[in-house]
Amino acid sequence: MSVATAFHERIVELTDDWMDLFGYAAPSVVTDVLEEYRSVREGVGLMDFSMLRKIDVTGPGAVELVDGLITRDLSRVRPGHIAYGALVDDDGKMVDDCTAAVISGDHVRFCGANDRDSLMFADAAAGRGITVHPFTDEMPHLCVQGPSSRAFLQDLTESDLSNAAFPYYTFRTDVSIGGIPVFMTRLGYTAELGYELWVRQEAALELWDAIVEAGRAWSMRLVGMTALDLLRIEGGFIIGGVEYDTSISPYECGLGWAVDHSKRRLAGRAGLERDREATTRRLTSIVLDDGGEEASGATLVLAGGDGRPVGEVTQAVRSPLLGGRTLGLARVERPHHSVGTAVTAVLDGREIAGEVVSHPVYDPKRTRAKELS
Repeated sequence: MSVATAFHERIVELTDDWMDLFGYAAPSVVTDVLEEYRSVREGVGLMDFSMLRKIDVTGPGAVELVDGLITRDLSRVRPGHIAYGALVDDDGKMVDDCTAAVISGDHVRFCGANDRDSLMFADAAAGRGITVHPFTDEMPHLCVQGPSSRAFLQDLTESDLSNAAFPYYTFRTDVSIGGIPVFMTRLGYTAELGYELWVRQEAALELWDAIVEAGRAWSMRLVGMTALDLLRIEGGFIIGGVEYDTSISPYECGLGWAVDHSKRRLAGRAGLERDREATTRRLTSIVLDDGGEEASGATLVLAGGDGRPVGEVTQAVRSPLLGGRTLGLARVERPHHSVGTAVTAVLDGREIAGEVVSHPVYDPKRTRAKELS
């Protein structure tokens, strides 16, 4: 049975269309999928992301402990900044994609989506005088995303949210929104300018009410997970259980860039070094002539080839950016993952023509998320 987030009693008044996401109840559609999508691409949208797992690692050596489990070199991350990367097992396979916020040398705030994360940290911390505190439900959080998100939030705080004062992939502990203290990060899952607002559970509904009331003047929409899939697939973002599981290496699911082989301690080093070349499939984007959501999971073969599978579609949608054409994320063998490769998606005996396209299709340099002023 799905767990309700701290915002559930407000959201349940708006929709009866729900799904399970990482064990929590999440709205699938609130008003209209395209309306929700456009609110993020053109204005400002609101999402409940409270289901993401949060862990505080504190004590002498906290940074070193977290650094020993993730693929990024956390020793290079200054306090106030956030690193995105992979949490891998001893064989270098994916456990989670995650963020690690360096509060200080003795405090790292980790965020992922897998209950296994906290167990791995607890095992690593045993006997080291380091505290591992999972606090997912203690601090639910909202995502405010879209090109108008900064201006919207700036109206609700006296803190400076400018690009210079609050850069991409940093966090703030000194911000109040509508008078409510929050732990605020500048990141998101939409390829747009965006922020996360973590709040103490007892103030969650107060924060919700303040944001929703202010949002009326901005035509802000609550965004469900169906619209989020459109946003994330256009933006090339991955999700556990879709783009990866524990049989997949970071190189196969688009996180090869986040593996720092030069760091002194790299979890799963032998497996990661093996998989860097041994795993031939790479994540990319494909456009198909048809299929829509039903093309999710389709096998890919080369157009005019011998029918040998060269990849699979992880998830497909009808992309508003592409005028409703079918866009999918896919793991495709090298070198067939190159832009322009003609492929055929085989779906229940049906063959659908398509091609590999530039990945991601939406703002590949992340200029909107990083630099929008």
